[in-house]
Amino acid sequence: MNKNNLSERDICSKFISPALDKSGWDLQWQVREEFPITNGRIIVRGKLHTRAKNKRADYVLFYKSNIPIAVIEAKDNRHSVGDGMQQALLYADMLQVPFVFSSNGDAFLFHNKLAKEGNLETELGLDQFPSPETLWNLWKEAQGFNTSQEEIVTQDYYSDGSNKTPRYYQILAINKTIEAIAKGQKRLLLVMATGTGKTYTAFQIIWRLWKSKTKKRILFLADRNILVDQTMTNDFKPFGSAMTKIQKRQANKSYEIYLSLYQAVTGNEEEQNIYKQFSPDFFDLIVVDECHRGSAAEDSNWRAILEYFSSATQIGLTATPKETKDVSNIHYFGEPVYTYSLRQGIEDGFLAPYKVIRIDLDKDLSGWRPEKGMLDRYGNEIEDKVYKQNDFDKKIILDKRTELVAAKISEFLKSNDRFQKTIVFCENIDHAERMRQALANENSDLVKQNSKYVMRITGDSEEGKEELDNFIFPESKYPVIATTSKLMTTGVDAQTCKLIVLDQNIQSMTEFKQIIGRGTRIHEDFDKYYFTIMDFKRATELFADPDFDGDPVMIYEPNPGEPVTPPETFEDDAEEGSPGTAEGFSGLDENEKNSGEPKSGEDETFPGGDPRRSKVLKYYVDSVEVRVASERVQYFDANGKLVTESLKDYTRKTVTKEYSTLDEFRKHWNATERKHAILEELSNQGVFLEALAEDVGKDVDPFDLICHVVWDKRPLTRKERAERVKKTNYFEKYGEAARKVLDALLEKYADSGVVQIEETQILTINPFPQFGTPMEIIQEFGGIQKYNEAITSLENALYLETA
Repeated sequence: MNKNNLSERDICSKFISPALDKSGWDLQWQVREEFPITNGRIIVRGKLHTRAKNKRADYVLFYKSNIPIAVIEAKDNRHSVGDGMQQALLYADMLQVPFVFSSNGDAFLFHNKLAKEGNLETELGLDQFPSPETLWNLWKEAQGFNTSQEEIVTQDYYSDGSNKTPRYYQILAINKTIEAIAKGQKRLLLVMATGTGKTYTAFQIIWRLWKSKTKKRILFLADRNILVDQTMTNDFKPFGSAMTKIQKRQANKSYEIYLSLYQAVTGNEEEQNIYKQFSPDFFDLIVVDECHRGSAAEDSNWRAILEYFSSATQIGLTATPKETKDVSNIHYFGEPVYTYSLRQGIEDGFLAPYKVIRIDLDKDLSGWRPEKGMLDRYGNEIEDKVYKQNDFDKKIILDKRTELVAAKISEFLKSNDRFQKTIVFCENIDHAERMRQALANENSDLVKQNSKYVMRITGDSEEGKEELDNFIFPESKYPVIATTSKLMTTGVDAQTCKLIVLDQNIQSMTEFKQIIGRGTRIHEDFDKYYFTIMDFKRATELFADPDFDGDPVMIYEPNPGEPVTPPETFEDDAEEGSPGTAEGFSGLDENEKNSGEPKSGEDETFPGGDPRRSKVLKYYVDSVEVRVASERVQYFDANGKLVTESLKDYTRKTVTKEYSTLDEFRKHWNATERKHAILEELSNQGVFLEALAEDVGKDVDPFDLICHVVWDKRPLTRKERAERVKKTNYFEKYGEAARKVLDALLEKYADSGVVQIEETQILTINPFPQFGTPMEIIQEFGGIQKYNEAITSLENALYLETA
């Protein structure tokens, strides 16, 4: 057998897999071929998107089916044994595995990350591949696991018999948590971006600890009724009859898996603290969902639950750890055992990227000062001062500003899809109601068809809260637009939300991350691959803050002499009630209403009362014009930064990265038999030629389009290129029948481009059937090889020169 003639897959099936089988690896459970690591980043430009190529390892080897321990990168035999090592090391770093192999079918190059200095890489024969026990013992020794710890970390995942397995970052999060608990760590923090499957990850952690009998009674705490109910019916369903939800006044101790609202087990009165009906050592494990919320503060009623069960291992889950001078997740739970960030999720293609439309309004930039003695629409004299952006919709209302924002939102929807789910974040409930009215007026045609087209979903509106599930549910058409303040900041799994509007001054990084998280889920069935952020109050400047997607850093400053008393209503809970007050997502039960957590301040509709009857805290002005000062679109680039970049700029940068000069590009274009391959590769990198062609002319050849945009060459239309070929003696070497076919192909090229004439299927459509069947036509050229040579020759003639 000549190995040089074998493909890479042949090398895998004939040499690498047999070597693994011979050394004791179970090819069904322990060996995963073509293991997908990432999904391929989604690249967005304009209204178009594409996916970059995903990262996929040729082999990932698992010990006991749940612990990735080795990566193998295969190459065909025309490569050396070690040619795949650098690629394998990249994958190994992502999977954080210690053993790395490369092979071309002759031998293995073994890179041992655990090896002592000087013995890092060695070559092994095909019959020398290490057994699972050999690699596991090396890894176990490096980790320092004893026998009981080994039993914990090797417990299998839950499997329903399908091929569904955790994603690579979920595997890391689960295994690192299990390993830390096996080594005796009592407080753990797990940081995973919204939309990356925190609850599923938590389930697998709990399942493995429960099945190994490491933890026998487990409590899962959340602060939203809907979060508990969804968890029980979805991810936690396999626990079955071993699981219960703690209801008001219930303390049934016959279950093993307990789920509860904080509000269900706490209250203002001692007898309402149901959790004390359990002994302090009843639970072995407590998992705290959204731990950045109520339990983050030391003097919170909810923190008392964690302190009461202090003997239990406690895991905090959050996308956004809260780290201020007064409140700290890290101070309580410790440094994160694992972090999977929004930026990494977007880079891997598991989260939706975003583009930002930044709209600055003239009064926001320059401020506004009333004329002396000016009255608002209720007859109140407006205080003489310069009102700035932070004052609008709080201290002073400019009606025409609200109307302009609503008009720009509606303009965007009308130019894209008027039924894409949209959340508008406003300053307060009053602002959210006025925005609802303005949007209803801007979209009166659709509101007439269904009044729920736009709704205010805030903590004080029972009608709005009742529609929240419909807003979230992908199959529900209405509501389409939700105006809100704080209610939808967190805990809202809006899978199909494509537009997030920021008309709110956001100072909290935690709150900002939570709001952005409302759009990060991908839902391919509903064509949701990316989302748009429309920013009216410069909130997206927080993207430039190093803290936006960096590792959380503790800045907590406890003062033993003078204890800090953080406010019970935190910045991400203000104005619409803290967790547990009358803002619950699925209808509040008595447990939620009696949470013991303080409610927010005064009525936001008219803080301090109706301005027409009491001291004026807000002025309502309907006569001041507001205009758009500037508007620009920004994209999320490969380095995780927002850049203001046109499609032309992006195309220029992307193409010149691959082809530094026009001559280099032209040579590559002419040397490539199928031009479609080049165009497809550029498309995969986000170069959308159809969108570019709208600026230049739809009949422009892709080659000319690229040369024009990137190197400023005058473009030729396809018709001009076709006419040039007709004027040459190109056809003379062919017979009459073949010349007619080539002439028709030129016409097809002029109509629809080079990609179409490269496909033999074109011979099945008019006018080609009048020349014979596809097979008869091809025979006129002397067979398929000669026909393909004729197409290549025709393309060479088309691109012989450029303008």
